[in-house]
Amino acid sequence: MVRWIEVADGVLVRRYEELDLSVGLVVGAEGCLVVDTGGDAGQGAELAAAVREVTPLPWQVVLTHSHFDHSFGTEVFVPCAVWAQRGCRADLMATGEHQQEKWARHYRERGEQAVADRIAAVRLVLPDRLVDDGAELDLGGRVVGLRHYGPAHSDHDLVVHVPDAGVVFAGDLVEQGAPPQFGDAFPQGWPGVLDGVLGLGAAVVVPGHGDPVDRDFVRRQRAELALVAELCREVAAGALTPAQAVARSPYPEEFTLAALAR
Repeated sequence: MVRWIEVADGVLVRRYEELDLSVGLVVGAEGCLVVDTGGDAGQGAELAAAVREVTPLPWQVVLTHSHFDHSFGTEVFVPCAVWAQRGCRADLMATGEHQQEKWARHYRERGEQAVADRIAAVRLVLPDRLVDDGAELDLGGRVVGLRHYGPAHSDHDLVVHVPDAGVVFAGDLVEQGAPPQFGDAFPQGWPGVLDGVLGLGAAVVVPGHGDPVDRDFVRRQRAELALVAELCREVAAGALTPAQAVARSPYPEEFTLAALAR
């Protein structure tokens, strides 16, 4: 099941059952901004068609980070400006082909051959509008802020802030319905990055996976991540064993061990 959720006037979230993915759309008077593009050209095409049902305005794309499910559908939208934090381009160059192989194999092993074929056929698009710490995009009567607060879920997470609507698209800095993913993460930096997200003052925060949440949800997740960061420090210092850290963690063993490995 795929659906739009309108979280503010002209600010929509597209929800996908696959991976519980959330992508976004911000509409101004002169243009629109697509937040993440899905995991392959098929998902990107579905999203592009859904955007056109909402608005005929010219689009730009912003990628919250390089992971396949957020960036591999971009080819359907170009030519257009594709925004991302500078490290996102570097990571797609370094890992894009490996991600294709890994996830095509994953879906093939699940018996989802069509999805595997689409991922294997993806034409990677590298972002061409690179952000260091921040940038402002004028969509016509609506300015959108792009912010990078440091390494957290990845080393290049980009937050999309719509100040007039009180909405933030946080990418995978925030997860609803499942624990945060630590495979490429920087656990020590993650709580401080969420402080930056909270500092924007938005009432609605859109996670990369799951339904939109409020500030209290983000505060709770920040506290959980701060505990994980402390457990990582204690294991590194020899004050705890990994098994003891797992026992104290707010997250299941698989996720905690991934954090400790970082």
